[in-house]
Amino acid sequence: MKNYLSQCNICPHNCVVNRHESKGFCRAGNKIKVNISQLHFGEEPILSRTKGSGTIFFSHCNLRCVFCQNFLISHRGEGSEISITELAEMMLDLQNRGAHNINLVSPSHFSVQIIQALQEAKKKGLSVPIIWNSNAYENTEIIKQLDGLVDIYLPDLKYWDNQHAEKYSGILNYREHSCAAIREMFWQVGNIRAEEGLAKRGMMIRILNLPHNINNVEKSLSWIKENFGTDIWISLMFQYYPAFKANKYPEINKGITKEEYDYAVSIFYILGFHNGYIQEISCSDEYTPDFIKY
Repeated sequence: MKNYLSQCNICPHNCVVNRHESKGFCRAGNKIKVNISQLHFGEEPILSRTKGSGTIFFSHCNLRCVFCQNFLISHRGEGSEISITELAEMMLDLQNRGAHNINLVSPSHFSVQIIQALQEAKKKGLSVPIIWNSNAYENTEIIKQLDGLVDIYLPDLKYWDNQHAEKYSGILNYREHSCAAIREMFWQVGNIRAEEGLAKRGMMIRILNLPHNINNVEKSLSWIKENFGTDIWISLMFQYYPAFKANKYPEINKGITKEEYDYAVSIFYILGFHNGYIQEISCSDEYTPDFIKY
């Protein structure tokens, strides 16, 4: 942990700041920061099932999405600092409460600490599947270190066009970094494998559809098909609503239209995908957890 955090290169920003003394793009320090851990029933059914997904929502983020629905924790950093041992105990507590899995939400900027917490928790009896739920703006070398610790990868493919990633999320070369990370994730775990309707291992790619097809769904799905075939699990999400600073960008200051929905769904089927989920249009915060304000 010390080597990575002393000159932080955990994600593609490569801020090389000493996180023991200062903060880089993500604004996270050297200690893990969590807002809430809970049994969450709003994930895809194959993850939440009947007892819920044991979600841990980390504070801060290595993206700066102007439309972020979780801005209270991602941008403002609301949460409390915990130790590596406390994170391990948090995972074990969720398992004891019946969670089908441990779902690490926006974990990238705490990767090296989480690796240690997972190792500690597994030694103490953590046995449910581990989900790495990320925006895919990852350092592939860090993802390689998760091999054998993570069972299910749940990456977003947020954009295809880098200029949109830079404009709306403040990041460079998103496509190159995210595609490399997703390839590594798939190499580790393959396609989704389930038992009695509950995912045990594999990768499912999420695509949050943005107004005016800013995320370029046809290019994203075509790349996915070319690299992983049509058996790969896809979650087409239509829960976008203008949040945070979206009102400063007229083109995204609106919900998803029926025409935009129909277009994205038609691309999904035309390309031959048949595994996954197609979410109904939602223009409210029904999928956003009630984060704790400190």
